[in-house]
Amino acid sequence: MTTAIARQRSSLGMGVFTLIVVCALVALGVWQLQRRAEKHALIAALTERLSAAPLPLPPPTQWNALNAEHDEFRRVTVTATFRDAPEAKVYAAGSALRSDIAGLGAFVFTPAALSDGVTVVVDRGFVPDGAKAAEAPHEPLALTGYLRFPEKSGWITPVPDVNKRLWFARDQFDMAKTLSWGAVAPFYIDLEAPAPASGLPKPGPLEVHLKDDHLQYAITWFALAAAVAIAFAVWLRGRARAEAAA
Repeated sequence: MTTAIARQRSSLGMGVFTLIVVCALVALGVWQLQRRAEKHALIAALTERLSAAPLPLPPPTQWNALNAEHDEFRRVTVTATFRDAPEAKVYAAGSALRSDIAGLGAFVFTPAALSDGVTVVVDRGFVPDGAKAAEAPHEPLALTGYLRFPEKSGWITPVPDVNKRLWFARDQFDMAKTLSWGAVAPFYIDLEAPAPASGLPKPGPLEVHLKDDHLQYAITWFALAAAVAIAFAVWLRGRARAEAAA
């Protein structure tokens, strides 16, 4: 009797453990499906913003209402004058948003003054490693670009090389503080046009290339859940046969 009770408890314990594992794996699969739906919604939103006609940059009084969730990658136009100030570079190994860019290089960030004196930082474009960027013109220019918001440095992000004015994250606030640009807008403009006569830095249109493997991950989690359940069923059946033969 004691042996039979022990076996029942063992089977019950294994069953509870299996149920917990299966539920966890199914939950992960459902989460991946939810992430897939969110990713598709994000891709649709970004595609709409990137393909929309550019609108005039909102006035500074509205800047505090802008945020990455609702305004990242919106196309804007503005007339600005590049300031005579030190430029910053952001190291890059190609671009996930620019199919025309490959290899090592850097994006050139330059402060630009609007007609009211407010400073907006402009990413003027990509310069391949070893090439030289044209100097920014100092007359008013009509710029077309995309609203972008600063990146947060991760724990593995290298610290900026101040001597080379080289950053590894697109943080215009840190650039402005380090290079004495003064107060800058809470966003920067990723330049689409115009390009300098020399072609460098190279601005250009952005494209949506977001990785979408969530369905594959969901199928993997569901398959693992099914495998665990089947393995438990096989184990339980084998145990029952062994007990019946005893």
